Amino acid sequence: MASVANAPLNLLKPLNLPRYKPGIGSGFVTTPLRSTINAPFLTAQSSKQSSSPIICFASEKQNSSTDASSTARIRSEVLTPFRSVRMFFYLAFIASGGLGTLIATTQLIAALTNPSRALDAPEIAKGLGIDICAVSLFAFLYYRENTAKNAQIARLSREENLSNLKLRVDEKRVIPVSSLRGFARLVICAGPASFITESFKFSEPFTEGLVERGVLVVPFATDGNSPSFEFDESEESKDFTSKRKRLWQLNPVIVSEWTNWLDEQKKLAGVSSDSPVYISLRLDGRVRGSGIGYPPWNAFVAQLPPVKGMWSGLLDGFDGRV
Repeated sequence: MASVANAPLNLLKPLNLPRYKPGIGSGFVTTPLRSTINAPFLTAQSSKQSSSPIICFASEKQNSSTDASSTARIRSEVLTPFRSVRMFFYLAFIASGGLGTLIATTQLIAALTNPSRALDAPEIAKGLGIDICAVSLFAFLYYRENTAKNAQIARLSREENLSNLKLRVDEKRVIPVSSLRGFARLVICAGPASFITESFKFSEPFTEGLVERGVLVVPFATDGNSPSFEFDESEESKDFTSKRKRLWQLNPVIVSEWTNWLDEQKKLAGVSSDSPVYISLRLDGRVRGSGIGYPPWNAFVAQLPPVKGMWSGLLDGFDGRV
């Protein structure tokens, strides 16, 4: 995961919230956080409606890892266009230095075995040392470049796999994550249903700011239970409730694929598989940041620029076609 910024899970500035307390047998404890939010949670209203996300368990196959890897390699070339050129020259210098080392070695052996050429031995040994140093240097540079390339491709592959995952907008529309690139900033909130419900409550004071910044939340309950979302349906709160519903409108489809992707992110970040986490995406679909515990809603509002008007009609008019 975040971000897991190439690391899958890179911590953003945390939102100061109460410590999340898992149920008995969950096997993890999150980092204590002090509360600075004075805004009340959802208060009792004259009329409330309870809503739970619908998760589809359809058996649909995702694109093969080979296709994702090919796309990731192309994106890697676009992001670092001169890396291949540098690696080519590193290999050329290694080959040249290796050939020079071989020639200098044979000359040094001949000089040491022939008394008449003994005076040339120091000069030949000097050249041999230079060749060995050159080969070692360019081999190190090639290794570092290749390691960075592989890490970038692995990160881009994970992002491509994420872009192929499906989201349910409503009962009739299912879209891939990639269709929201350039329009919305997704925040994946993964953990037990109780954790997601608390995250839903903590986001209430920041709803308008999050909507203005194009934030959409993807609640993913890892314990198989459905979180309970309560919306105030009173007439005076109609506009605010509409924004709340839009913010929490999306739901994961094909749970097994989401679980596999999330487990891979946690494994790479060294995070326990049962830890509640959040993952924030950029507008272009790349991982912006992530961490353990509740999403820092206040940090999102403070750090992200508004994108109001860019995506407001996307989900209303989206017909589900890719």
